[in-house]
Amino acid sequence: MEQRVLLCDTTLRDGEQAPGVAFGLAEKEMIARALGDAGIDELEVGVPAMGEGEIKTISQLAALHLPVRLITWNRAVLSDLQASYRTGVEGVGISIPTSDQQIKNKLRKDRAWVLEQMGQCVLDAKKEVGYIVLGLEDASRADFAFLAEILAEAQRLGVDRVRFADTLGILDPLKVFFTLQELVKISGVPLEFHAHNDLGMATANSLAAVQAGFKALSVTVGGLGERAGNASLEEVAVALKYSLNQEVQLDLKRLNSLCLMVSLATDRKIPRAKPIIGEDVFTHTSSIHIDGIQKDFANYQTYPPESVGREHSTSFGKYSGRKTILRLLKAKGIELDQETIDELLIQILHQTQQLKRPLEEEDIMGIVVRC
Repeated sequence: MEQRVLLCDTTLRDGEQAPGVAFGLAEKEMIARALGDAGIDELEVGVPAMGEGEIKTISQLAALHLPVRLITWNRAVLSDLQASYRTGVEGVGISIPTSDQQIKNKLRKDRAWVLEQMGQCVLDAKKEVGYIVLGLEDASRADFAFLAEILAEAQRLGVDRVRFADTLGILDPLKVFFTLQELVKISGVPLEFHAHNDLGMATANSLAAVQAGFKALSVTVGGLGERAGNASLEEVAVALKYSLNQEVQLDLKRLNSLCLMVSLATDRKIPRAKPIIGEDVFTHTSSIHIDGIQKDFANYQTYPPESVGREHSTSFGKYSGRKTILRLLKAKGIELDQETIDELLIQILHQTQQLKRPLEEEDIMGIVVRC
């Protein structure tokens, strides 16, 4: 049986890099427990190099002994790693720039230095922790030949997984598929894809990476993260199951509560049309759609809302139509003449335009009383 794709959540690290987001210990523990209980494969829980406060917080998370591997994020700097070792986590992520742009203009170094520093850090980490993820920052702008050299060295050093980061979110699904499958062919180490959503393609790019042969995906709850955020856990998990027919360990029924939890902790409202978790994504308004789902939900639903902890609903608006209104009136035992029904439809349209939202049953009944 083909190996299941790992979902590696970085809500507590990259998610916390979103502007204005800072989790307290209680919030981190609550989110970590919820993700662990839901069946996430790995949690990236912070950056120990930030100081004693971060080290203490991560240490307390490690002490919970959650049913999930915890790793930390580190630069390819020995002092970063030494801070990580103090936390008691099972694994470390070691991130290093791989594009010439960042090697030359951020590090002020060269490719040889990158390979040397990477080697020193991996060998040091192997003495202290049981799992090592090598993160290739800005890999989407790196030279392919250099990436191949890094992969060969990573295999020689015994790295457990290599993370390909589309740090600027510049890739598209076709480029991901055709480029990354070439990396899969030459890599002796499992590969992870870390997507950013700057161009709105993080979920699509993540799926393309899986189709190219990648074995792990980096995600955050609600797509939280720096700038436009990362690939959304809920979108990726559901798409893996219902689009790619992949086995998913995560309990999808917990997605809605997970996303609401993070929304409250970050004081960021979930957009109404946000895939999977938005208020409107299982609500049908047009008469054609409502008629279709009453005959068979599969006419207009890709997957059952109950599978992700949601419920189906209908609402009323501009395109609800006469048949939908008549169906509601019949269910309520109300009979109106043709002229009153025509007036009712006009008033529904008017109120929808005023309120700028779908109308609920109680809204309709209020209009019926006035008519």
